[in-house]
Amino acid sequence: MIWDWQFAWEIFPILLRAFLQVSLVITVLATLLAAALGLVMAVIRYSKVPVVSPTTSGFLQFIRGTPIPVQLFFVYYVLPDIGVLITAIVTGVLVLGIHYASYFAEVYRGGIESIPKGQWEASTALSLPVKTTWQRVVLPQAVRKIIPSLGNYVISMAKEVPFLLFISVPEMVAQAKDIGGANFRYLEPFTICGLIYLAFSYPASVLMRKLEIRLEIA
Repeated sequence: MIWDWQFAWEIFPILLRAFLQVSLVITVLATLLAAALGLVMAVIRYSKVPVVSPTTSGFLQFIRGTPIPVQLFFVYYVLPDIGVLITAIVTGVLVLGIHYASYFAEVYRGGIESIPKGQWEASTALSLPVKTTWQRVVLPQAVRKIIPSLGNYVISMAKEVPFLLFISVPEMVAQAKDIGGANFRYLEPFTICGLIYLAFSYPASVLMRKLEIRLEIA
């Protein structure tokens, strides 16, 4: 099969639009969910609340131990059997967000545990409320240390959005598959998909590395 430049230029705007309007939007929404939920889970685990903390730990282990496609199929095809109906895009955001929240929680936990014990003791000595200790002392320092790691997970999440084609989400790879099937040409659409992901992930990876070095020096 020979590369067809005319065909490639015709389908490029379609695939780019699918990436920007669907794949990237899902990545951003799932990241926000993962960041918030992961932080809550990390605080719960660190607080070591009876029953709640072990249950949270077990849930995180379960999420990390099962593949994303299985989670997608369960939410999209099994939950409707018990009356829970969720659209494909919302399913994608929820599954990716919760799945990566389990990894974000571990990163947060590492950042929290890196805070010197003396700062906890100082906060107690100053009679700071628990909420103030977390908001003003612990989290600002922890988040600063873990931003590069979180950024790398976001890049990984973006590259797993194509799993959503299993539940018919019209993201970029699904569009490429449809275009290839309709024209009996798969070389150009999937190559363009790869290049678009490379154009997104490589600069982001370089940026995360530079940020990591800068934070280490600061």
